[in-house]
Amino acid sequence: MLINASKLINFPVLSLQVGGAIAKTEFAVIDPDDLKIIAFLVGGPLVDNETGDVLDVRSIRELSKVGMIVDSADELASRDDIVKIKDVLELNFSLIGLKVKTKKGHKLGKVIDYSVNSDNLMVQQLVVQRPAIKSLLDPELVIGRSQIVEVNDYEIIVKDEEAKRGIIGIPRVLNMYEDYPFWFTFLTNLGFRVILSEKSNIINRKK
Repeated sequence: MLINASKLINFPVLSLQVGGAIAKTEFAVIDPDDLKIIAFLVGGPLVDNETGDVLDVRSIRELSKVGMIVDSADELASRDDIVKIKDVLELNFSLIGLKVKTKKGHKLGKVIDYSVNSDNLMVQQLVVQRPAIKSLLDPELVIGRSQIVEVNDYEIIVKDEEAKRGIIGIPRVLNMYEDYPFWFTFLTNLGFRVILSEKSNIINRKK
């Protein structure tokens, strides 16, 4: 299942030991080499220098609708405890705000959100806010993982937009949206450009 990364921020961390929340997520630590969330920085009244403020995703027993379930506060670590996480943190890498352009240099916009697979927390989609002129007709562009060519500190390079066979729209609902990575890859390889419907709101529902 796909989850918007924005929903995983300020998300409760629930302890089975105390039967309640011990912290809330504040930042997703992404390894830029494989675009996978490897940890979360957390905060809250129970979080201090002794407990540590890093939650390794391997310590998450379940990612539920109400929060991330862990065994206890002992799962929290300090930033120096896990070498891999320490190294990634020192990169100060964040997907949000990165510029996106094609291999030919066409500017597509900036990343404003992204979706991850709930099973492995791999980034599957980038949600890109289009430049002012292009945003009039297509305010957001969703880019599938398979389209990403390169990621660096300043920008993301993706394959050039091609729509030899036209444009296909996919509704942002139910299993059509859940299976979007499959449909995006399948239809893109057939030569279509795939776009998503707008996010649901009261105005859209009235239409």
